[in-house]
Amino acid sequence: MAKCHTDCTEKALQTFFKMMGHFIGSHALWFLFGPLLLSAGLGSGFYFLTDRISNNIEEQFTPVDGPAKMERKYIRENFPENDTMFSSLRQSTDGNYATLIATRDSNILTVRSLQEILNLDTKIKNMVVRFGSKSFQYANICAKVAGFCASNDILDIINYTASNITTVNLTYPWYKSGFHRFPLYINLGSVKLKPKTSVVESAKAVQLYYYLEERNKTLSDLWLESFISLVSNISSPSLKMSYFTSMSRQWEFEKSSESVIFLFSISYSIAITFSIVTCWRLDNVRTKVWVGSCGVLSTSLAVLSGFGALLLMGQPFVMTAASCPFMILGIGLDDMFIMISCWQRTRVLDSVPERLAETYKDAAISITITTLTDMLALFLGCISPFGSVQSFCLYAGICICFCYFYSLTFLGACMALNGQREAENKHWLICAKVPNDVPPGKSKAFSMCCVGGQYDQNTEHEKTEPVSHIFEHFYGPFLTHKVTKACVFGIFAGYLAVSIYGCVILQEGLDIKNLALDDSYIISYYDHQAQHFSEYSLSAMVAIKQPFPYWDPDQQRQLNSCISSFESLNFVDSTIAWFISYVDFANALNLNISSQEAFQTHLQRFLEFNPLFRQDISWTLNGSSIQASRFFIQTLSNSTEKEMLVMLRETAEECPVELLVYHPAFIYFDQYTVIMDNTIQTMFIAVLVMLFVSLILIPNPFCSICVTLAIFSVIAGVAGFMSLWDISLDSISMINLVMCIGFSVDFSAHICYSFVSSPKNDVNEKAIDALTLLGLPVLQGGLSTILGVVVLSASGSYIFRTFFKIVFLVIVFGLLHGLMFIPVFLTLFGACGKRH
Repeated sequence: MAKCHTDCTEKALQTFFKMMGHFIGSHALWFLFGPLLLSAGLGSGFYFLTDRISNNIEEQFTPVDGPAKMERKYIRENFPENDTMFSSLRQSTDGNYATLIATRDSNILTVRSLQEILNLDTKIKNMVVRFGSKSFQYANICAKVAGFCASNDILDIINYTASNITTVNLTYPWYKSGFHRFPLYINLGSVKLKPKTSVVESAKAVQLYYYLEERNKTLSDLWLESFISLVSNISSPSLKMSYFTSMSRQWEFEKSSESVIFLFSISYSIAITFSIVTCWRLDNVRTKVWVGSCGVLSTSLAVLSGFGALLLMGQPFVMTAASCPFMILGIGLDDMFIMISCWQRTRVLDSVPERLAETYKDAAISITITTLTDMLALFLGCISPFGSVQSFCLYAGICICFCYFYSLTFLGACMALNGQREAENKHWLICAKVPNDVPPGKSKAFSMCCVGGQYDQNTEHEKTEPVSHIFEHFYGPFLTHKVTKACVFGIFAGYLAVSIYGCVILQEGLDIKNLALDDSYIISYYDHQAQHFSEYSLSAMVAIKQPFPYWDPDQQRQLNSCISSFESLNFVDSTIAWFISYVDFANALNLNISSQEAFQTHLQRFLEFNPLFRQDISWTLNGSSIQASRFFIQTLSNSTEKEMLVMLRETAEECPVELLVYHPAFIYFDQYTVIMDNTIQTMFIAVLVMLFVSLILIPNPFCSICVTLAIFSVIAGVAGFMSLWDISLDSISMINLVMCIGFSVDFSAHICYSFVSSPKNDVNEKAIDALTLLGLPVLQGGLSTILGVVVLSASGSYIFRTFFKIVFLVIVFGLLHGLMFIPVFLTLFGACGKRH
C-alpha cells in the first residue's frame, strides 16, 4: 500500500506538549497549587446549587418546542377554563387533583366494600389541614360545579348509600339517568357484564377523584400532602389501596437525586482503592500509589470546577447531570493510566523535566484526541430538544474540559513530584532514602518494605508490568495468529447480527413512572391503573379553528365526514360534541336551526340546559358569531401512544376543516415524534466531527477511518443490546448514547495512535507493540469506568440504573473493539506505518 501520512499537526502538537511537560516538570509546585486554588474559587458556585435546581418534568423531559405546547397555548387562549363550572374533560393541563384506586380480588360492588369506600371518602373530605394559624378542608379548596364540589359519578349514582347498589342497574361504559349520562369507565375497572347486555355484573376496582382549585398552589399542595399521609396509613382487610396526586410524579422524581447521594462516596472509595491497587508496585520507590490517589483527586477537582463554574453563571441544574461525576471519574482515571504507562517508558536516568517532557510527547496527543471527541460529542448533544439532555451534555462537557486541564497540570505536577522522590530513591511512604538492593544479612521482609529503585539496566526503563508482559508475549501473538483472526471476524459478524436485530426491535419513549424510585407508591398506582383501567384511554379534544357555518347542511356533512374519519380509527370509541347534542335537542323540540339567526337564537336556550357546553364555544369579541369551537373523541388503549398521536394529527390535517387535536398527555407523547430522528441526526453529525478530529490528530487516514467505523459499531452494539436489556430509546438513554460516542472513541483511538506510532515495520509486530504499550492502561481505564458506575446498578432510580447499563455496554464493547477487533483489522488491511 502506498505510504500515506498526515502528521504535520501531530509533530507540532508533540513539540508543544514536550515543551509543556518540561516546563511543568521544572515548576511542579506552581501547577500543584494553582489548580487547587482555581477549583476552590469555582467551587463556590455550589452555594447557589439549591437555587439553580430545575427538575420540572415537563420542562426537562419533553421537547422544548413540541407541537403540543403550541396546541395548549391555542386551547388556553380560546377556551379558558371556568372556575365555577369545573370539567376534568376540558382541562388544558393535567389539573390539580388527588385520586385513589380501591381494588378487590372479587366483586367490589358489594354493600360492605362500598361502605368502606364511602367511609374513606368521608375521611378524605373531612380531613383538616393546617396552614399557619388557620385550618381548611376539602370543601374550601375543591373544584366546583355550580357551587358544589366536583363529585364522583359512581357515588352520586348510589346517592352515597352503599345499600343502594342492590337496587341500581349499572350499565357500562355509560350509565343513563334521565337526561344525564355518566361515563362509568372512569370510576369502575375490570368490569364484567351480564351476557349480551351492558348491565354490570361485577367489577374489581373503583377509582375516585378529588379535584382542587388551581388558584392557591400553597394550600392545594398542603392538602395533597395530607391526602398522601392519610391514605398511606389506611389499611383494609378486604381492599387494596393505591393513590396518586397531580404532584406525585414531580415530588417522587425529586427524591431520585437524593437517593444517589450516598452512592458518590461508595463510588469514589472504590475508585481510590482500584487506583491504588493498580498503581501499586512491589518496588517501594517505583510504586505509583500517590499518583493514583492524585488521579482520583484530579477528577474531583474537575467536577468541582465544572459544576461550580456553570452554577456561578446561573446555568440550571437538572438531576440527570448528577450522573456526570461517575463518568468524569472514569475518563480522568483513563487519562491517568495512559500517562503512567508513558512515564514508565521514559529513561529512568533522565531528569524529571525530561521524563515528563517525553511522557507528554507520547501521552498528551492520545489524551487530547479522546478529550476532544468526548467534549465535542457532548456539546453536540446540547442541540437536543430535551432540556434534561442539554443540561447533562453541558455540565459533562465542561467537566471534561476541566478534567483535561487538570490532567495536564495538576496530575502532571503530581507525577513530577513523585518523579523527584523516585530520582532520590526515597520510600513512597516515609520518604526516606532506601537501598536499591537488599543489604547482606537482611531478611525477605526487609526487601519487601525497605528496598526499591530497581529498573531494567538494558533499556534504562522501569521494569515491565506483568500484565503488559502478558500482552506482549502471550495475548498479542495469539491475537495476530491467522486462525485467531478468522475467529475474530466470526465473533464480529455475530456481534453485528445481534446488534442489528436489537436495533430493529428497539422501543421508543419514556414511561413517566420510571422517573420515580422503584419503591415509590406511584408504581403501585400505575400498576393498578394498567391492570383495571386499561380498556379506555384519554379523551382528546378537537378544536375547529375557523368560523364555521354549523347551520348549513352541506357544511354539516363536511364536518360529519371529518368526525367519521376520526371514528374510523381503530382506537377511537365515541365522539362527544356540542353541535351533535344541539341537533338532537332541536329535533326533540322540533326546532328549525337551518339559518344562522335561528341557529344562534336557539343555541342560547340549549346552553342553558347544558352549561358545560358553553366552555366548548369561543365567540367573537362582540358575541355575534362563533370563531372557534371544540368537540371530544374518546379513545381506547388498543394502540401505542405514538400511533395514536400521529394518526390523530394526520386525520386532523386531512380534514377540509381546519382542526387541531390536543390532550395534556400529548405534551409527553411528543417525545415519540422527535426522539428517533433527533438521536440519529446527533449521532451522524457527531461521528462526522469525530472523523474530522481523527484525521487531523492521527497521522494515518486509514486509522482515522477505522476509529470512525469503530464508533458506528459500538453505537450499533449499545443501541441493539440495550433494547435486549429492556431499555427504551428515550431522553434518558439518549443522554447515554451521546456520551457513548465519546467513550467509544477512547479505546480505539489510543490503540490506533499507538499502532501508527510504532517504529516496527511488520503490521503484526506493530499491533503487538500497541497492545504492549497501551493494552494495560486501556484495560485499566475501562475497568475504572465500570467500577466508577457499578454502584449505580444498586440505585432505586431508573435514571441511574440506565446510566450504569449503557456505560457498562459502552465500556465492554469499547474494550472489545480496542483490544480485539481494531488490532486485527489494522493488521489485515495493512495500515501504513509512521515514518521516523
